[in-house]
Amino acid sequence: MKPKFLNFFGLVILGLIMSDIHAQPPIHEEIGKLVQEAPFKMGAPELPEIGANADTITKFGAIGDGTFLNTISIQNAIDSSAAKGGGKVVIPPGIWLTGPVALKSNINLHLMEGAILLFTKDHTQYPLIGKDGKYTVMSPIYANNLHDIAITGKGIINGNGASWRPVKKVKLTEGQWKALTKSGGVVTSDGGMWWPSEAAKEAETYLKNLKNKKKSALAEDFVPARDFLRPYMVLINHCKRVLIDGPTLMNSPKFGLVPKGCRDLIIRDVTINNEWYAQNGDGMDIGDSKNVIVYKCTVTAGDDGICMKSNYSAKDSNAATLQNVIISDCKVYHGHGGFVIGSNEGGGMENIYVHNCSFIGTDAGIRVKSSRDRGGLVQHIFLDGIYMENIQGPAIVFNSYYEQKDNARTNVPVTRTTPRFQYFKLSNIYCSSASESISLTGLPEYPVNHIYFEHVRILADKDYHAVDAKDIYFKDVEVNGSKL
Repeated sequence: MKPKFLNFFGLVILGLIMSDIHAQPPIHEEIGKLVQEAPFKMGAPELPEIGANADTITKFGAIGDGTFLNTISIQNAIDSSAAKGGGKVVIPPGIWLTGPVALKSNINLHLMEGAILLFTKDHTQYPLIGKDGKYTVMSPIYANNLHDIAITGKGIINGNGASWRPVKKVKLTEGQWKALTKSGGVVTSDGGMWWPSEAAKEAETYLKNLKNKKKSALAEDFVPARDFLRPYMVLINHCKRVLIDGPTLMNSPKFGLVPKGCRDLIIRDVTINNEWYAQNGDGMDIGDSKNVIVYKCTVTAGDDGICMKSNYSAKDSNAATLQNVIISDCKVYHGHGGFVIGSNEGGGMENIYVHNCSFIGTDAGIRVKSSRDRGGLVQHIFLDGIYMENIQGPAIVFNSYYEQKDNARTNVPVTRTTPRFQYFKLSNIYCSSASESISLTGLPEYPVNHIYFEHVRILADKDYHAVDAKDIYFKDVEVNGSKL
């Protein structure tokens, strides 16, 4: 009877796979409409071309019982499909314990409803990757220099981040702190921070000493710091034609979803759930990418919710490394900021449109931040239809002194790393409660400038505040019932 049952189960899974292959959600129509509505010209991101093959990971020996380590089986499934021209690698319902896996071009990693991809707490399973004396831990899901890739389906990706992250005592209740310290790990001498291991606690000092001792360190030199070098959960690095559609990402070691240097990127209907106390627990950080659409996503974060970043590019110092980005119909529940720019902006940013988004319970609603050592030119940014409530800090904040101990208003020369925030338009912005309404802080050498507010209503404990800001325009703007 057992073989018949297995054959029947296999037929059911195959039927679900095939029906899912032929289901065509109206992504083309949706992104076409979003591009048409953008206040700047951009082409619609191209969807990935995925091969016609479809295999489940069970075909390669995977067992979904939550205890069997499936790293080899899942990687073999990906590699086999890629060798045949690509296709869909299906993770069926079950709890699939695994180490990190590397995607390949023309592959769709598809998590069915009921599938939990659970990454192991055994950090020795995570290789150190890098070169030229700079190494880090491989991300649980890793894609590097690929084209035509996708992560789809309604399954869950659990990064087991609690085994990696330090935790501040002030962020937990007394009961939570006692339970955490009883679970293992070590506490700092001042009693304020828990670390998952002694090696993680001491790694920052170790890495500083390593840098001073060795100009070109090797991968093995970083092994003692592995617990400290927390990986991003999903890292999509320098890839073209990328689709992430449907999955839930939770419990990340560090940032949740990190596309860097990508072109033609679509993120749709993704849920990211990091604990509010998760150290550096950003939801998604999009960096140095072009032609990007993020929509229908829901984020709960321990740090920034939906964040834009850019880094200096030696190839073309005049072109923004992050440009043509649309973010629409998203929600952020908790986080240091709902929509965030910075703090890394060295490559510049241009043409970003945030539309019809809600931020609830975040520390700041709209957060623009940088400092003299990591700024760049950020311009032509549009936010329209933003709805906020229970904002713990400012509803809208521009801060050019982020993490700078010395905020002295000294005028220094403008350089390529000077924060330059200009030509922002914020329209149809509504906030029912915040500690502060609008805070604009520029630099003496480069004020925040040409910021346009139109149709704005904010209720807050503190009124509008601006320092080193010029050419600020208000049209139909009210804070606490008073017009600006």
